[in-house]
Amino acid sequence: MTARVLVVDDVAANVKLLEARLSAEYFDVITAMSGAEALAICARAECDLVLLDVMMPDMDGFEVCRRLKTNPATHHIPVVMVTALDEPSGRVRGLEAGADDFLTKPVSELALIARVRSLARLKMVTDELRMRALTSRDIGIESPEREAVADSGRGGRVLIVDDRPASHERIAATLAAEHTVAVEADPNDALFHAADGNYDLLIVSLELENFDALRLCSQIRSLDRTRNLPILAIAEPDNNARMVRGLEIGVNDFLLRPIDKNELLARARSQVRKRRYTERLRDNVQISIEMAITDALTGLFNRRYMENHIATLVEQATARGKPLTVLALDIDHFKSINDTYGHDAGDDVLRDFALRIKRSIRGIDLACRCGGEEFVIVMPETDMAVAAMVAERLRRRIAAEPFAIHKGARSIPVTISIGIAAVRQNDDPAAVLKRADEALYRAKRDGRNRVVPDAA
Repeated sequence: MTARVLVVDDVAANVKLLEARLSAEYFDVITAMSGAEALAICARAECDLVLLDVMMPDMDGFEVCRRLKTNPATHHIPVVMVTALDEPSGRVRGLEAGADDFLTKPVSELALIARVRSLARLKMVTDELRMRALTSRDIGIESPEREAVADSGRGGRVLIVDDRPASHERIAATLAAEHTVAVEADPNDALFHAADGNYDLLIVSLELENFDALRLCSQIRSLDRTRNLPILAIAEPDNNARMVRGLEIGVNDFLLRPIDKNELLARARSQVRKRRYTERLRDNVQISIEMAITDALTGLFNRRYMENHIATLVEQATARGKPLTVLALDIDHFKSINDTYGHDAGDDVLRDFALRIKRSIRGIDLACRCGGEEFVIVMPETDMAVAAMVAERLRRRIAAEPFAIHKGARSIPVTISIGIAAVRQNDDPAAVLKRADEALYRAKRDGRNRVVPDAA
C-alpha cells in the first residue's frame, strides 16, 4: 500500500530525514517549509496524509491543523503532529485542533511507518466513501462535510473492555461527563457485547489478565457488525511492539498510561467524530443506491431495477422448473383523476395504491412502478391459480375502499385492471411481460376493473 505524504517542517534537515524514511517504504513524499504552503497543497487535494511539525515561525502546527480540520474540503485528511514536547497538555491542544496522532522527536522509524500505514489505510476507505457521496450530491443528497466539521464528538456510546476495576472505573468516570459509557470486565463476552451495542467507540486495555487483547481487536475487525467500530487501546509506555502490532491489525488510536483525563476525553471525541462522519458517508451511499433503484413517489422499485432483476428471476425459475407469474396492473381512468382533481390528487392515489400493493404481496415478490399509472408485480414460485387469487384480492381491496386525496379533504373511488402471465419453458423476460401486457389490454377492453389471465 502506498500514499502521498506531505511533510511540513521549517527545518530542512528534519524534512530530509522524514522524506528518506518514508521514501524507503515506497511512500510518495512531498514537502512544505511553512504552514501557508501546507494549507495550499492540501486545498489542491495533493496529499493523503500530513506530517506536521508543531514549532514553525509563520504559523504553528496547531493553527495549521485547526484550519485544515475546520475546512470542509480538507477536514478528512489525517494529520500527525511531530513535536519535541511530550507533555499531555500539548497533545490535548493538538487533539482539540483536530490532530489524528502524535510522534515525538526523535521519531522512531518503526512507530512512524506503522502510524502512516494505519492512517493511510483508513484514508483510502474514507476516500472511496467520499467519492460516492460527492457523486450522490448530484441527485440532491446533502454532503455530510459541514455537519462533520461542526460535530463536537460528544454524546457517543462507549464500551470499555478492562478487567481491572480500579482502571475501568476511573476511565468510565472521566468519559461519563461527555458520553454514555458501558463496561465489560469479561474479555470473553466483549465481542458479543460490542456487536450488540451499536457503539461509537471501543476502548480496550492491552493488559488484560489471561486474555490476548490484540486478538480481541482482531476479532472486532473481522466481524461484519463491528468492522468499522473505532478502537482506542490503552497501553503501557514501554509496550511499543504491541502498539505497532495493534496498528497493523486495525487499532485506530492509543492512549498511554498514566492516563491524562483531558487527553482521554480529547481522543475519545476525535474517534467518535470520525465514526459519525464515516457513518454519514455510508448512509449517503445507501440512500443514493436506493434512489437509483426506487421510484421516488411510491417507494416501489423502478423500471430499471425491474428490467435487471426480472431477468435473474426468470432464469432461476426456468432452470429449476419452478413457476413464476407476472401481474401487469393499470389504474383505470387515471388521466381523468388528474384532469378532474389535479396532479397532486393523482400523486395521492399513486402513493396509497403502492401501500395497498405492499400489503397484498409477500416479501419475495417484486413490486415495481414502470411509469405513470402502470405497475408490475413479479411473483416467484407462484403458479397462475395462486397469482389469480392474489390479483383478485388486490382488485377487490382497491375497489372497496375509496382513496383519500387533498390531504384527506375528500375521497374518490378507484379501480384497477390486471393482466396475468406465467413463465413458460424457454421464456425470456420480454416474452412474459408482453403476454401480461396483452392480458391487461384485454381487461381494459372488456370493461376494466377486472383480472384477466394470459389467453394461452
